[in-house]
Amino acid sequence: MDSIYFDSTLSDEMRRTRLYEGAVFVFSPVRSSLALCELANDLIREAFGNLDPKEAQHRLPVEQYAAILEKLKPTFTHHPKAKELIKEILRESGCSLSTTYFDVPKLRTSTADGYLTTFISYAWHPHRDTWYSAPQCQLNWWIPIYDIEHNAGMAFHPQYWKHPIKNDSANYNYYIWNKEHRHAAAKHLKQDTRPLSKPTEPVVMEPQIRPICPPGGIILFSGAQLHSSVPNNSGKTRFSFDFRTVSLDDLMAGTGAPNIDSKCTGTALRDFRRCTDLSGIPEEVVARYDDGTGTLGELIYQPADPAPSK
Repeated sequence: MDSIYFDSTLSDEMRRTRLYEGAVFVFSPVRSSLALCELANDLIREAFGNLDPKEAQHRLPVEQYAAILEKLKPTFTHHPKAKELIKEILRESGCSLSTTYFDVPKLRTSTADGYLTTFISYAWHPHRDTWYSAPQCQLNWWIPIYDIEHNAGMAFHPQYWKHPIKNDSANYNYYIWNKEHRHAAAKHLKQDTRPLSKPTEPVVMEPQIRPICPPGGIILFSGAQLHSSVPNNSGKTRFSFDFRTVSLDDLMAGTGAPNIDSKCTGTALRDFRRCTDLSGIPEEVVARYDDGTGTLGELIYQPADPAPSK
């Protein structure tokens, strides 16, 4: 990581170039990001009833809390209004809607003081998204729903942008993950034993950068950035959401961040949908990034019982 841009007015093409070089962009809230935060807040408060969502972990048994999240998270992800607002966020951010593809938004929670740290509310170890079969041109959009503090957000580890880390991503196949592991998140209350790619050598956590933005603010970074969850000792649960994008132009050109240590197989590209018509990335483009391991599992994750939309 060589730069952090605040409310940059660079074109989307130039911005993507800087992101592939290791820059991070931080933006003030826009109308559509605030609207998506409002939608998330409505769903969160409905799920937790008369409890303050940020304080509910202190009032509920962990099993009950996890059961609430198990229903809440897919309800947000599959809400039709969420997709429309993602498109608007991208439009307001200067992206070309005809060539930008996005995946569904994910609601994230980071509970305080180790209350629940497994995958339904996972405390992420240092990782690159490219260890999980993301393309090198994937960009991550991270947005807090409520105010966050430095001790409850997300950290970047810039010294590793150009330095590889020993890791076990060679054991990760996206299609096997879809078939065998993705559905089981809520079952791991004590310890998540699923094969999530991790460093296999100690990671030097300092120096680290912890961008802070207001609710609806946007932190935009490359999927190749090494980042982690900051151990939450704020006493309150942090709620955020994120989504990912890829540019068809960059996929066609083979442009993206350098791959210095990712060895996973399969590709997540079939999860992305074009902003204009929700069509998938053309299969002939996906084929450039595939490796023939699709017969090992499921090309696209299909939840057995998707949450109903409202």
